[in-house]
Amino acid sequence: MAARLMTAQAQVCRLGKHVATEGAMVRQFHASCYSASKVALSKFDSDVFLPYEKLNKRLDVVRSRLNRPLTLSEKVLYSHLDDPANQDIVRGTSYLRLRPDRVAMQDATAQMALLQFISSGLKKVAVPSTVHCDHLIEAQIGGPKDLARAKDLNREVYDFLASTCAKYGLGFWKPGSGIIHQIILENYAFPGLLMIGTDSHTPNGGGLGGLCIGVGGADAVDVMADIPWELKCPKVIGVNLTGKISGWTSPKDVILKVADILTVKGGTGAIIEYHGKGVDSISCTGMATICNMGAEIGATTSLFPFNQRMADYLKSTGRGGIAAEAQKYQGKVLSADKNCEYDELIEINLDTLEPHVNGPFTPDLGHPISKLGENSKKNGYPLDIRVGLIGSCTNSSYEDMGRCASIAKDAMSHGLKSKIPFNVTPGSEQIRATIERDGISEVFDKFGGTVLANACGPCIGQWDRKDVKKGDKNTIVTSYNRNFTGRNDANPATHCFVTSPELVTALSIAGRLDFNPLTDELTGSDGKKFKLKAPFGDELPAQGFDPGQDTYTAPPASGDGVKVAVDPKSQRLQLLEPFDKWNGSDLTDLTVLIKVKGKCTTDHISAAGPWLKYRGHLDNISNNMFIGATNYENNEMNNIKNQRTGSWGGVPDVARDYKANGIKWVAVGDENYGEGSSREHAALEPRHLGGRAIIVKSFARIHETNLKKQGLLPLTFANPADYDKIQPTSKISLLNLNSLAPGKPVECEVKNGDKVDKIKLNHTLNDLQIGWFKAGSALNRMKELAQ
Repeated sequence: MAARLMTAQAQVCRLGKHVATEGAMVRQFHASCYSASKVALSKFDSDVFLPYEKLNKRLDVVRSRLNRPLTLSEKVLYSHLDDPANQDIVRGTSYLRLRPDRVAMQDATAQMALLQFISSGLKKVAVPSTVHCDHLIEAQIGGPKDLARAKDLNREVYDFLASTCAKYGLGFWKPGSGIIHQIILENYAFPGLLMIGTDSHTPNGGGLGGLCIGVGGADAVDVMADIPWELKCPKVIGVNLTGKISGWTSPKDVILKVADILTVKGGTGAIIEYHGKGVDSISCTGMATICNMGAEIGATTSLFPFNQRMADYLKSTGRGGIAAEAQKYQGKVLSADKNCEYDELIEINLDTLEPHVNGPFTPDLGHPISKLGENSKKNGYPLDIRVGLIGSCTNSSYEDMGRCASIAKDAMSHGLKSKIPFNVTPGSEQIRATIERDGISEVFDKFGGTVLANACGPCIGQWDRKDVKKGDKNTIVTSYNRNFTGRNDANPATHCFVTSPELVTALSIAGRLDFNPLTDELTGSDGKKFKLKAPFGDELPAQGFDPGQDTYTAPPASGDGVKVAVDPKSQRLQLLEPFDKWNGSDLTDLTVLIKVKGKCTTDHISAAGPWLKYRGHLDNISNNMFIGATNYENNEMNNIKNQRTGSWGGVPDVARDYKANGIKWVAVGDENYGEGSSREHAALEPRHLGGRAIIVKSFARIHETNLKKQGLLPLTFANPADYDKIQPTSKISLLNLNSLAPGKPVECEVKNGDKVDKIKLNHTLNDLQIGWFKAGSALNRMKELAQ
């Protein structure tokens, strides 16, 4: 124990060197690492090269130490260790210090990440980094008009992001370029990559054999600031695929089935590693779909082994050199060792895998298509479908669009179109241009569809929906990845089901949940019965991809002359003030702001949709804190009792009253608290409004880390039944914090009137993270060490 403590302390001490004097050495290391190969990381990073030779050397060091077969996930992860010779490596236990190859941020989360980077005082990002404008475009009329409207409404934010990127050396993808994950797959992902992204669906890059991990903005700041990035060493869950994908079954059905098996928290703390003979029957973009939605089971990320399908995609997207270089290292770095061991193993036979539809309200409630109608009637789900939506970062590839078009053409040959509004979201400008050139967009138009902007749109709640009133019970089907209550349209009565784009298309023709295209017939305009043919489509365009409009802006050689201005009166952007340091005393008599009942995702803690416009203004966006969470006391949302005044009010309003009166508070939650999006606003807002600790039964990975980064104590009940001991009127004391240490439970007193219960609260803080708590935040600690 003493040895481990010394190692952790040494790592904390070395952190200052990384920030201050060691930055030049690290950059020199990156240069030497990449110069071994003359294949560029991407066409936008011509002076940075593939790191395979260096990764292989690091991996040799780890192999000699562990002396056992390694999974593919371990190979990619451990070959990016900052100190492979001395790093403690125990799956599920150790905290790894890693050197990611790049950082990617979407516009909604990039605002806060870049505001934090600006406040760090650093002059330039240390690794290749990009910002992608995809979240702030609201679906309203159609692609071109919606994009023009978004550019006008969000001009201040876009100008801030563009100028900040230019000043600090980041690539900038303009609004209209597409969804971050599709852009990464088309341009930046490569086999063996380690990338972090400020979006929970960053794992999409696993479809090209990279370990791409969703994080909060503060983690991105660490990597951009040349500080080793810390990750608890994941366990590895293997998924062995046998058989072949065919017919109506699609890659989406693999992850829908895995979600049904593992549930929304079954992948927490683990990487999902797909392998087996069935892998080769799945396209590269299909593998990306599977990895993308792995976020819904809490997985750290997901990964496929490098194969010919990936090589074909790389060549088709102009990266044949990367494919050739990857093939040289396929056995050494880019595939699992024979006889490697997984912490858990799941077997899926693709030959017998039935198409699935999951939902509503949670992505792990699986229904085989043969059971969907029966289950819907039994549970009272509205059978009539109101809207069908395909696309999003999960399912917007050329293959997805082509397969859906084949279904639409089949229906139209019998005189049928979509019975309901049918919305199509292309994943990128390249996909939009290519499907337009190849006639696929025209098919959707004739089918009754509307092609939306190349953006996230309804998937994240950016949808100006007009066909139902809030509170009206209705059903929608989407090819998206997430279907939490109110997520798509802010209507808690909308029953959203997630499935493959092929099934969305078929169900949109029938207009009902109890239609099974594998067995049921439709009636054509001529009165004759017919069955839809199984979908088909080209994996890659025969004429190659059409890049469409150029939407990328490279940073200048020097950003010294670039000015980044934030208007103090702005309602969209706000420079950050440091959070207060811990004063060294125990946290006593804390008020319970809210005791949350049931599921509490980051959508419940910090809603998206119309609130996205405030993502760069911490005080304004804090007005949505916990407004979607259910209050244990009255089963209502955004209605809690102010323990100081006795009056009832909205959660943010009561929190502001507490802050103004110097009252510190805690929030109490249930299982898998903070699942879903990577948005760090769900941690920043409680900290900003006076929160000191979050006490729950269990946390989702990204959110727990985000809380630590902002100086909050993320604590879990040692005995989950102690959740019942805390009442809305309780006073909470966290004691002996001066002796806070890794693995040592926190002593807690729960006062209910004259009665005092003493309970234990666990935590996963290591020495470095305890330093963040004491300093008030990770950013505060970074500044201390730099000084």
